[in-house]
Amino acid sequence: MDFKKNQEVILKIDDLGNNGEGIGHVDGYALFVKEVLPGETIRAGIMKCKKNYGFARLMEILTPSEARVEPKCPVARQCGGCQLQAMSYEEQLKFKERKVKNHLLRIGKFKENEIHMLPIMGMKEPWRYRNKAQFPFGLDKNGNIVAGFYAGRTHDIIECEDCLLGVEENKDILGIIKGFMRVHGIRPYDETTHKGLVRHALIRKGFHSGEIMVCLVINGKDIPAKEQLVEELCQVKGMTSISYSINQEKTNVIMGKEIVNLYGPGYITDNIGNVTYQISPLSFYQVNPVQTEKLYGTALEYAGLTGNETVWDLYCGIGTISLFLAQKAKKVYGVEIVPQAIDDARHNAEINGITNAEFFVGKAEEVVPDIYKKGGDGAEVQELGEMSFAYYQPHHRGANSVFYVYPTHGEMTIGWTAPQTGNVTFDIEASLRNAQTDEMDGALIKFERANGKALAKALAVTKQGQDAQDGFNKNDVPENAKTSVTFEVKKGETVYIRFTNNKKCALYLDDALNVSAWLTYNRIGEDPNNPGTADIASVAVFVGVVALAGVCFAKKKK
Repeated sequence: MDFKKNQEVILKIDDLGNNGEGIGHVDGYALFVKEVLPGETIRAGIMKCKKNYGFARLMEILTPSEARVEPKCPVARQCGGCQLQAMSYEEQLKFKERKVKNHLLRIGKFKENEIHMLPIMGMKEPWRYRNKAQFPFGLDKNGNIVAGFYAGRTHDIIECEDCLLGVEENKDILGIIKGFMRVHGIRPYDETTHKGLVRHALIRKGFHSGEIMVCLVINGKDIPAKEQLVEELCQVKGMTSISYSINQEKTNVIMGKEIVNLYGPGYITDNIGNVTYQISPLSFYQVNPVQTEKLYGTALEYAGLTGNETVWDLYCGIGTISLFLAQKAKKVYGVEIVPQAIDDARHNAEINGITNAEFFVGKAEEVVPDIYKKGGDGAEVQELGEMSFAYYQPHHRGANSVFYVYPTHGEMTIGWTAPQTGNVTFDIEASLRNAQTDEMDGALIKFERANGKALAKALAVTKQGQDAQDGFNKNDVPENAKTSVTFEVKKGETVYIRFTNNKKCALYLDDALNVSAWLTYNRIGEDPNNPGTADIASVAVFVGVVALAGVCFAKKKK
């Protein structure tokens, strides 16, 4: 059946897309419709047709879902920031849980019986939970100053000064700023003409401390009568820091690079568990403090830290995860490319009296290998400690994934899954090998399928810094010794990499299969060839925004 623009259809919504849009089918033709829920039968008007799918607008709900509720926010439909507000929270949690499972099945190529998901941890009260909000300023059709949020895929401001996800103080603060602008004739920024002063207001609140920060983003160098603005804002209970950010660029980036402090210390403080953090206007800090504490607490519990482990936090930001884990680990190292974030991380460690955390500025893929090449003897590292296992998977194309393996208790096994069919190459890093020949002497690496069958010849490291294939003998190095092994894998196939002989080693995985674009999934639990002998490695490594999902855990024999 051919479909045309403006044609009306009746369809049942089967599922929701990643952005909350409904998905339904008419004679096998997929249509995406906003503001609908699974199970609903609707009448829709087609807006745009592609070969295999199209987009339609909701005209009438013929059979509503039992999960449909009345949105609390009066501008939920226009704003578009809360795509699921018409769905009950209980059903939202089920939807999100299904999405995660379906991604593991479809993208991760897990089998149904391999997925053992614990129930999703929701909030008791899913409102007023955001500790940060950024409001753009503009003019409405009548020339009145407004603040709110951009409508979806536009820069049209939907006036909303009391977002129900944000704190109640936001409304009072925005009212003060707008009143101040009217009294002093200060115009909001117009991105078309690049004129006007006030672009955005950044508001933050510490949920534990009650401290509030306001930072105005301006298209200029100064704010007229700023002393009066400070005086008025200080009437808000908890006001701790007032500043402005200079952003005179023609850009969609909100914050400028220069911050001018007007009142207070230039930061606010807040807590996650027992750890206190200082948060400046440019600091990254989790926006949902209630769920963050659950998240970090769960990570700490599952890591099973006993006080003897070394933990690496890659892309550590201001050290939120690093310092939280430092409470239980022997040593924590954080790596972040933003110098100011590392300054904040070091200061946060200092104010908490945490002495077992160390932070480095730089790219994770460069800092970690460099430190381990030094063997901990460099000026930057006084006590490296024993790291059992670390895995780095780069977030950009063209870089290699790396397994850093430092088994401290016999054999260690890593599970890696191929994202697609093709040849894959594993390579022992020569520079690390040569620097650590004594410690790596005798290291043996095997590549096996889940049933224990070898996928390729084993690699072994000799005292001379060479490696050999099967039949390794450190006193009799074969002439055909190689530094890498290549073999074919099928999409979704798991390769078990076994490191034995209690030796240090580093193994590079090439990018031929574009592995850097995929999330390598965890293999946690029993070793299929050694049931009952496996446990989680004694180190947790956190990678970027997938901090709690992107850990490639190793398994080791007791």
